[in-house]
Amino acid sequence: MRFLDPILLLCFLALFSCSEAKQDSQEIPSETFRNEVSATEVRVAQAERKSFDYLINATGKLEALSEVKALVEREGYLEKVQVLEGQFVQKGQVIATFDRREAEFALDKAKINLIKAQSELEVLKVQFQLALESKDPQVVKTVQERIRVNSGLSLAEVELKEAELNLARCEVRAPVSGRIANIKFKEGSLVTKNAEFAEILSTDQLLLRVKVLESDVPLISSSQKAEIYPISDPQNALQGTVLAINPKVDENGLVEVTLRLATSKNLLPGMNARAIIRAPQSNSLVVPKDAVVFRSGRAVVFTVENGKESKWNYVEVGRDNGREIEVLDGIPENATVITSNNLQLAHQAPVKIVTE
Repeated sequence: MRFLDPILLLCFLALFSCSEAKQDSQEIPSETFRNEVSATEVRVAQAERKSFDYLINATGKLEALSEVKALVEREGYLEKVQVLEGQFVQKGQVIATFDRREAEFALDKAKINLIKAQSELEVLKVQFQLALESKDPQVVKTVQERIRVNSGLSLAEVELKEAELNLARCEVRAPVSGRIANIKFKEGSLVTKNAEFAEILSTDQLLLRVKVLESDVPLISSSQKAEIYPISDPQNALQGTVLAINPKVDENGLVEVTLRLATSKNLLPGMNARAIIRAPQSNSLVVPKDAVVFRSGRAVVFTVENGKESKWNYVEVGRDNGREIEVLDGIPENATVITSNNLQLAHQAPVKIVTE
């Protein structure tokens, strides 16, 4: 009886085993491997067509509605500052006084000159009595005017008014009601004419000037509502409205928008604040912002197919408001979109929808 060569026997057995293994592997369907991979738990939402509030965010500084400079109207030594910074003053209230002695002397001199001119007028009236008694009204009027001029009364009256005005200019008065800011001089300072003494701010009405992108300007209109968050109190929103839109775009492609605040409580000009201008968009297809991920620079939304696997969808996105984002193209309305565990999700990966 002949026995096979041991080496040939081993080769035969190895070849038979490989062939059988190959046949077994071909018989296992790919679905079996997919079922062996544990499903990723995901949360979902619906792609809805609805009104969508686009939020335009911008920051700026608060300003007083009115900021008026109180100017010094005559040169002199500042005698007394009668207000403090932050103090509220009424329009016309005296806020500073200058040395009055020179102006008072000039006023006394003007009064004396007026009395002298009035005496000279009486003398001239006697001299021109006949002309003044004329029945011609035009003659009487002409004589009266000449008497006033020749007596020096007309000039004396003008000089008296000028002296009174110069005396009044020894006081700096508030041009408007508001709060005092930025007092420039101390008592005893020699101040020149037309120098700025202080600013008067109407802090009961505040504005916020912000810069927005030129592409957002068509979405903004006068009287549009806005939410304003001062840096001093970022948790509580104040109501505001759009007051004005600058028609000029600056070199950075930005446009200045002015907002009026409904209240100025506990706020001061110069404070920083953030504005959110709401621009409602109608009939937009919207998904939660968490549903959009980016792969190789392109926006992707995963949807759920057959209730158990993911589908990769390239989408074109529009505006977002921090919570939701517009989808312009790529998924149908009412599609079930995946909003969690989608950063590393693959196409046709098994998923399990959770609701908790």
